[in-house]
Amino acid sequence: MRFLVIRAVGNLLALYMLLILLRWFSPWLEFDIRSRRWGWIPRVTDPLINKVRRLLPHMGPMDFAPLGALLVVWLARLILLGVLART
Repeated sequence: MRFLVIRAVGNLLALYMLLILLRWFSPWLEFDIRSRRWGWIPRVTDPLINKVRRLLPHMGPMDFAPLGALLVVWLARLILLGVLART
């Protein structure tokens, strides 16, 4: 049972990281992320990205907030999986 919880947490955070990547690359992929069908992706990812955006300094035309959000989720995933594996 514990193994399933660890895998579920790891997989959910990995899926969230993929959604952040999709959100970040959507303009280059010509993927309409604001469409009715895919509009849930920004609603899920933008809260974290906006928090990271407030912490990062403005760096010109490139938005590095999704990259910072990826780093935050990746670190949280490492820490959570490490803690769950030890208990």
